[in-house]
Amino acid sequence: MLEAIVGIICAIIGIIIGFFIRKNISESKIGSAEIEAKRIVEEATKVAETRKKELLVEAKDEAHKMRNEYERENKERRNEIQRSEKRLIKKEEMLDSKSMAVEKKEEALQKKLREIETKQSKLEAIHQKQVEELERISGLSTEDAKNMLIDNIKREAEQEAAIAVKEIERESKETAERKAREIITYAIQKCSADHVAETTVSVVDLPNDEMKGRIIGREGRNIRALEQLTGIDIIIDDTPEAVVISGFDPIRREVARLALEKLISDGRIHPARIEEMVEKAKKEVEQIIKDEGEQATLDTGIHGLHPELIRLLGRLKFRTSYGQNVLKHSIEVSYLAGIMAAELGADVKLAKRAGLLHDIGKAVDHEVEGPHVTIGEDLAKKYKESKAVIHAIAAHHGDIEPQTVEAVLVQAADAISAARPGARRETLETYIKRLEKLEEISNSFEGVEKSFAIQAGREVRIMVKPEVTSDSSIILIAKDIVKKIEEEMEYPGQIKVNVIREIRATEYAK
Repeated sequence: MLEAIVGIICAIIGIIIGFFIRKNISESKIGSAEIEAKRIVEEATKVAETRKKELLVEAKDEAHKMRNEYERENKERRNEIQRSEKRLIKKEEMLDSKSMAVEKKEEALQKKLREIETKQSKLEAIHQKQVEELERISGLSTEDAKNMLIDNIKREAEQEAAIAVKEIERESKETAERKAREIITYAIQKCSADHVAETTVSVVDLPNDEMKGRIIGREGRNIRALEQLTGIDIIIDDTPEAVVISGFDPIRREVARLALEKLISDGRIHPARIEEMVEKAKKEVEQIIKDEGEQATLDTGIHGLHPELIRLLGRLKFRTSYGQNVLKHSIEVSYLAGIMAAELGADVKLAKRAGLLHDIGKAVDHEVEGPHVTIGEDLAKKYKESKAVIHAIAAHHGDIEPQTVEAVLVQAADAISAARPGARRETLETYIKRLEKLEEISNSFEGVEKSFAIQAGREVRIMVKPEVTSDSSIILIAKDIVKKIEEEMEYPGQIKVNVIREIRATEYAK
């Protein structure tokens, strides 16, 4: 029991001692914490003061920058306002100067108007005096002169009415021809052929002028050999880098040209080589002739021709007449005759065959005497062509009267192909002269500024000077030009005379 009490007392004493020890430890910790807190507060105060000073400095810098920016913007605005004021002042000055210029122009215009009115009144007075003087000289009043002019116009109108009556009477005859014209026009529209210029010379280009000496050869033996073998003249003159081949036979001329080109290309030029090249050229030309003849029959659809006739057709490639290639002309005549025969219901094959062969005599007219019509007729008989074809060949130039529709069509097709402007040189020259004559007649009248012949000479357009002529006077000008054309020119059909008076006024908006 005693031990328990002692234990309890010891425990209480231990607790009391522990309490005071704990209290001392707590008080010491509280003192150190207060010291640490004080230190932290002091440091926080110092940091706050430092930050405060930094913020004040930054605020002052920002305020300084804003003030500088404001002053700069204010200065720029003042400058812009000053510039705008200067521009406004300049515009006001320009407007003032323009206003003064406009006033001066108005004054000048008013002055000119007054001068024009004065001159107009003087001109009216002069015109009145001239009218009175004319009435005195002519013994006619203005009314009498007007009546006389009206009478003249009436007489001209009556004359034109009589011409119109004759024209109406002629229309009944033309009605029968209208279908023929339509057929011919249709045929021309569907057919077109190329044409080449007639020439009796060919030119061969040389690589250099030294080649001329090699062509001539020692003592001229090379050129003599070439001329004897081809029957063509070789002309070597001062023309740089060129040799002229002259002759009336186009096939021999082509042989000579090909042979000379081969010799120049080969470089070996001597009599033996010349003979060899001429033979090669002849074979080449013969092949070309054969190919061209066969191509012509294929193009026109003609079959069953004798091989010799095909060869003669090929020879026409090298034959021209008045600047027109005869082979192209023959093919065109075949096309035209076939088209017209189809429209009329005639024999198309016969018309095309006769058209292709109608000028076959021209293939050998350099070698056989006589006109090409007779030569062609004999060739057709020799190679067993039909009587209708032979007759069409014989009649295509009107030497005999055509007895068949096909012969008439071949004759017409031949005339169409040869007579078209530009097909033959002589026709082209006549055509150009007619256009020039039309323009010359038109330009000869007073008041005409320019004239243009158009529509292949079927119309002439005339520009007159508006300040010299009037709307009523151009009618008389047109009538006078028509009369002069009828008196001085010969032309098919009719020519339309179109007189144009034009006034233009141009201004610019600024």
